[in-house]
Amino acid sequence: MPEFVSVAFDVPVDRCWSYRNPPGADAPVGSRVKAAFGRRSAVGWVVDSGDACDIDPAAVKPYLDLIDAEPLFGQATLDLARWAAGMYFCSLGEALAAMMPSGRREARPEPAAFDDVRVGAHAIVPSEEQASALGRILAARSGRWYLYGPTGTGKTEVFLQAAEATLAEGRGVIYLVPEIALTHQVVEAVRERFGERCAVIHSGLAPTRKLAEWKRILRGEATVVVGARSAVFAPVRDLGLVVLDEEHEGSYKAGNSPRYHARQVAMRRASAEGARLVMGSATPSVEAWRLMADGGVARLSLTRRLAGGEMPAVEIVDMRNEPGALSGRLVDAVRATRAAGGQSILFLNRRGFSYFWSCRSCGAEARCRHCSVGLTYHKDRDRLVCHYCGYSTAPPAACPECGSLDTGWAGFGTERVEEDAARLFPDMSLARLDADTVTRKGSLERVLADFRDRKTDVLLGTQMVAKGLNFPGVQLVGVVLADTTLNLPDFRASERAFSLVTQVAGRAGRFALGGRVIVQTYRPDSPVLRRAAAHDAEGFYADELAARKELGFPPYARLLRAVARSREREDARRTVAELADRVRRVIASIPEPGGVEVLGPAECPLAMVSGNARYQFIVRSAEPGTGRAVLSAALDGWKPPAGVHLELDQDPVSLL
Repeated sequence: MPEFVSVAFDVPVDRCWSYRNPPGADAPVGSRVKAAFGRRSAVGWVVDSGDACDIDPAAVKPYLDLIDAEPLFGQATLDLARWAAGMYFCSLGEALAAMMPSGRREARPEPAAFDDVRVGAHAIVPSEEQASALGRILAARSGRWYLYGPTGTGKTEVFLQAAEATLAEGRGVIYLVPEIALTHQVVEAVRERFGERCAVIHSGLAPTRKLAEWKRILRGEATVVVGARSAVFAPVRDLGLVVLDEEHEGSYKAGNSPRYHARQVAMRRASAEGARLVMGSATPSVEAWRLMADGGVARLSLTRRLAGGEMPAVEIVDMRNEPGALSGRLVDAVRATRAAGGQSILFLNRRGFSYFWSCRSCGAEARCRHCSVGLTYHKDRDRLVCHYCGYSTAPPAACPECGSLDTGWAGFGTERVEEDAARLFPDMSLARLDADTVTRKGSLERVLADFRDRKTDVLLGTQMVAKGLNFPGVQLVGVVLADTTLNLPDFRASERAFSLVTQVAGRAGRFALGGRVIVQTYRPDSPVLRRAAAHDAEGFYADELAARKELGFPPYARLLRAVARSREREDARRTVAELADRVRRVIASIPEPGGVEVLGPAECPLAMVSGNARYQFIVRSAEPGTGRAVLSAALDGWKPPAGVHLELDQDPVSLL
């Protein structure tokens, strides 16, 4: 029985701590212990054990309690955590905290609920294209493939049949989806197809339930894991297949330390464990498109909609001369669709009633007192709300700066469009789907069920209506304003705009001919929107790659973002400037720096969030290892001053 154990805690300190096994106890590697940690007690993970330790044995105290009789992870998971710690600038304990369930006891098993399954419950005979893709995937026990094709071409069925074949080989499967709530049909199809062999892992699970699912996977009772980002860490035995559905989605990137990307972790796991990695999307990320072009990932194409539909006709409407949120052409189209027995989806990636309040006399704006963003008016609550920190206040009766009564609203969100639609379509049933309307448990599923059963004529919403919906009755999609994403000061703005318009347009005409999409915009000549309207993905990616190459942005370079935030603006500015100077000195000391450079420092586009001032700089390099090495050397022996928090993000998906 080993005398000592080495324990990693969820703290941003790159070291482990030694403890002694109490008499009669033996904490195996992979288990959790409760131990005295400074002036408090904390739960940590045992990452090593032995009869020697690197400090005076007499000073080593026993831990307080052994939480797990059996290990929660093995050597492969520990190796993955160590890789993640190095890749994403975090401690081993922080990496394990992101990967492991936090429950102290298992929840009682719940019966699986396979209600509302309408697609994919049973295997179908694949089309010629699907069979060809499956054949290429299953011809090798490991490798990387990308299943590319418009929405409705049967990518999910290829994923499911690849999973069935992998299980028949005696190997396990991880099936990743961007967000559980927004891909409800896919998750339920996987659960129905694989029954008790399926476990569901996502951040919304109660800790006790997540622990129970985790242990089912460890015991080999569950050989298929479906879930969101964190499911990529599931301890699946003999992993044979990882599916990354909707690969382009930004929600695969973690927003807190460790800021991992599920795509990168999936690539690492598949390579280390000899598994197949199959990604898929109708709108691949620009990085994935380049990988396909260069042969780093084998491209498998699907071109034909299997349910009998065809790609919808897309019209662009110039909103510069339209008085309201809904153009005359879109209003007429919604009415015509209803008359023909079809349903419509209206998409707007902005919730609330209005997002801009100003004084026409002095120009004052209603802005959040904690963030550098405007407040959004929510009419149903009669409150101005910040969508970043949650601050809210009553709308002013007069301008707080000059006292003028000549004030007003501009812009529109889903709440305003809902009001307009109710007035324009009084004889139609209307439902709104956004973060404000799905706060109650089951409300999302209820709205979607009513729409699927054709109890609703028009479904209005944010990104919730752009993903995963597969309803035969949808004949018209209206993009109420395509400019919201396009106008962001981020190098991925064009990519996101193209993806959103293409994805939401894909909801129309999936089961019948004659689908129609109307895209409203104040920039009708935008090349991005023109490419999306023409279903010209090849042209869009060619344009975008050329621009990225000229500017030196991914995929032609790797970025590492450093953000300093503090209540004191000058402290944040001084800290980020000091660290940027240290990085530049490290680069100058390297005989052959290999194209590493520092961009900035500068104030973040969102300069203030939740009362914290934010400044950033970016390390740009040809290879990720070079940028990490330079920044690591600059951080050696340095730490930010008290009151300043430093965020380090390898391969950021947003620079806001």
